[in-house]
Amino acid sequence: MHQTLDRLRADAVAIYAAAVAGVEPRRAVTRAFAGTPPPNPARIIALGKAAYPMAAAAVQHFDRLEVPIQGGLVVTPDVGDSPDPRLQRVTGDHPVPGARSRAAAAALGEALARVTHHDDVWVLISGGTSSLVGAPVEGMSEVEYDLLMRALARAGLPIHALNRARKRFSRWGAGRLAAACGGDRIRLFLLSDVPGDDPADIGSGPCAPDSASAAEILALLASLGGDVGVPEAAMRYLERTVRGVVPETPKPGDSIFDRVTTRIVGSNAVALDHAEERARALGYQVRRHPTPVTGEAAAVGGELIRSVLGDDPQPGTAWIGGGETTVSLGAHHGQGGRCQELALAAAAGLARHADRYRATVLAGGTDGRDGPTDAAGAVVDSRTWDAIRHAGIDPERALARHDAHPALAAAGALLRPGLTGTNVMDIIVVLVGDRPSLRAAGDQPEAGSPHQAGS
Repeated sequence: MHQTLDRLRADAVAIYAAAVAGVEPRRAVTRAFAGTPPPNPARIIALGKAAYPMAAAAVQHFDRLEVPIQGGLVVTPDVGDSPDPRLQRVTGDHPVPGARSRAAAAALGEALARVTHHDDVWVLISGGTSSLVGAPVEGMSEVEYDLLMRALARAGLPIHALNRARKRFSRWGAGRLAAACGGDRIRLFLLSDVPGDDPADIGSGPCAPDSASAAEILALLASLGGDVGVPEAAMRYLERTVRGVVPETPKPGDSIFDRVTTRIVGSNAVALDHAEERARALGYQVRRHPTPVTGEAAAVGGELIRSVLGDDPQPGTAWIGGGETTVSLGAHHGQGGRCQELALAAAAGLARHADRYRATVLAGGTDGRDGPTDAAGAVVDSRTWDAIRHAGIDPERALARHDAHPALAAAGALLRPGLTGTNVMDIIVVLVGDRPSLRAAGDQPEAGSPHQAGS
């Protein structure tokens, strides 16, 4: 397979695009609804980054069946019209909950109060829900809640541990939405953004039982140490719960969940199926990572290059994986996200192997946004590290300071597809072309000529 680095980059972007298209929410919800019995009068609660297209698919389904829609709520990260006049649309904050999230949480409470026992409540959850309706439980102030959420974001916890902790303090997390909903049935449809697709982890588990005790969460927060900055109010809240002063969260076996039916409509595994199909169509031999990719983003990026290129891959190999890494931020840090940090670390490894392999790495969030930036991630190759240096930026310092965004922007390596309307964690692609013994056009860009990895 004779390919320039530019060709490899273009193929990597095409594989990422196929993965994202494969979990398009409208299509996923329509498929799932096709096998669901017609409901009673329906109410729609759609929360998350994919809330708009998921709600639109639900409205189309109900109208086709002539099922009356009694109302509902759509909470999105962006401002815009509602998918239907019968549904209220509000905007929450993401990735860190703020004043708009608290307003969205209040709107959710009002929407649930209007539910009658005759209604079927269709709850459509996607990634971002935890932040978009992020508001404190009774007994915590808004300031204390905000401090806690920021502390947990800095802690670098694995996603499962992060979800266990934050949902404990969130008004609608840990089964509390189901507890507050008076409908005859709750039909839960989930677009999964977590490894393992556990409903208790997706969106902080608003309609799923919480298996963790207050004592376990207290021990988890205590283990983080003082540098993380967990507010004392959070610890006191948990201590009051342990003593029985504050009620525990709804647990497995609670009768409130007897009304809930759950279905996963899309996941990272589905996206990877579509990525693999596209890679094979482009002529690559695919190696698919068997488990979700987790861990510190920079460490994963370095290990990825050692693992894939260390196996002496054949030209035309595509390594495809997915998951969600973490970034442990210190008190002083720059701008970026987990995919950008992984890609920058991988760029260092690619530069070291430049004489042996012509290869490209893409790491991108399926939602189109990596951290609080305008990029989904990045596409890097053996030229990227030196291109950053030539732009006057020290890539090693950028990596150490979690400042990947400006460094990758300087090299023209950012992946900018725009918001995709879906969210099933991240896609990682490594493409290996032919040996670089004879450099081809497209391998040696002119100085100062960036290669934009997305528009």
